[in-house]
Amino acid sequence: MPSMANPELPVPDGLVLRPFRGIRFTVDDLAGVTSPPYDLIDEAGVRELLDTHPNNVVRLILPGSDHHRYAEARTTLHEWLSSGVLAADEDPALYVYEQSGPGILQRGLIGDVGLAGPESGVILPHEDVMPGPVADRLALMSTTEANLEPIFLLYDGAEGAATRLVDRIAASRPPLVEAATSDGLRHRLWAVTDAEELASVDADLRPRQALIADGHHRYATYLALQREHRAATVAGSDATGTSDTIGISGESGISGKGEVAGENGVSEEDGTSRSTRTTRAGGAETGSVEPGPWDFGLALLVDSTAYPPNLKAIHRVVPGLPPEEALTKARGSWRVQEHADLAEGLAALEKTTGPAYLLSGGGLAHLLSDPDPDQLEHAMPSGRSAGWRALNTSILAEFLLPKVWGTDDDERSVRIVHHDPEAAVRLARACGGTAVLLRPLAVEDVLSVAAQGERVPRKSTSFGPKPRTGLVLRLLSPVPEGAESAHGTPAPAGEPAP
Repeated sequence: MPSMANPELPVPDGLVLRPFRGIRFTVDDLAGVTSPPYDLIDEAGVRELLDTHPNNVVRLILPGSDHHRYAEARTTLHEWLSSGVLAADEDPALYVYEQSGPGILQRGLIGDVGLAGPESGVILPHEDVMPGPVADRLALMSTTEANLEPIFLLYDGAEGAATRLVDRIAASRPPLVEAATSDGLRHRLWAVTDAEELASVDADLRPRQALIADGHHRYATYLALQREHRAATVAGSDATGTSDTIGISGESGISGKGEVAGENGVSEEDGTSRSTRTTRAGGAETGSVEPGPWDFGLALLVDSTAYPPNLKAIHRVVPGLPPEEALTKARGSWRVQEHADLAEGLAALEKTTGPAYLLSGGGLAHLLSDPDPDQLEHAMPSGRSAGWRALNTSILAEFLLPKVWGTDDDERSVRIVHHDPEAAVRLARACGGTAVLLRPLAVEDVLSVAAQGERVPRKSTSFGPKPRTGLVLRLLSPVPEGAESAHGTPAPAGEPAP
């Protein structure tokens, strides 16, 4: 039998997006209970969201600050389920999700994505992760036994059957819910439960590959939870002398629940795909195993051909490094140009083509460009591709921060500000530091690096528009007894919400 250190992990035989019983808010003010993703919300944002609505999902995704916060989130989740603030949909579904606004239209599918490590080539990460955020999300997900917000995946769908279905549904069917949020976006959600439609999506997605656009730390958490639960199951099997694996065969047509499977390996009862294979931690294929809820994670999947993403910059703030000191240290290896204010400096940054950064702590702004080629070459890792070595975030992480300023690019030493340069400058002024403003990476450069199996430095990309948190949640444990369905009828007691 496998040991806890080397559990067998079920791996999907392609890109799998499985239907699930969504958990949704039943309140009238849907905009008031939703939020941006957790890593885009600061302390002031938390207070603002809580002032907007007492049941805002931020109480689940960013619960308090003491060591009891994860248990607090679990208690809140169960209270909302018991009181009917949150409710389970009656049938497993994939959810068509549309975001629209001035100059913005994005549509995709929300479902359970089959988990696969990067070595499988099914779901590709492109960004490094840090242990702190993974530990935080791991504690939250394991304590609440829920996926509270979807990760964001992109795939080249060539406008295939899945994309055509998404567009047809959005154009012709009334949505389950609709909400307009303060950022100017309108959000609409539809449930797809028809077996034939689910089968067409499954067949279209299987041969495709996805890129993690947003949610690297959450996806790393999904994989960590999968390993933990698979190891615990195997350990229990070792103790009882029975195997945890239930063989399922796409050829026999018998699913692990004893249902008769329809064509394409999709259950006629709930549309759930059954086709998996099993690998050990080392990657050797060993047989088939019935997947469980921890073998999937909540995800939004968007066809980047039909809906090209918007890629924005993520800025840095170095606390305790005054701009004067940062500039003094940079002059020996960078060209420094002074600009009268932030707006002028940002315009100059936009016109640069090579590595460049705008520094500010308020008032004057200074553009760093044209680094000394010999110093740069010496600082950059030799084992990386030329594309990786040319990224502005790679040069920041390997040269400017550690070699020029003596600071590592980690969550303890460097603060992160998404998109907003003015917010980065305000934070720099407040902490006596320097804001380091960047141009966004090019989508093609990120895809090229990921295709070679490399990852860009942490917090290099911010793809958008990101999915709104709180529109649909996913439980990893049975729906609590007495929880009402979103349609006003009691959900079956003890029935799992995969």
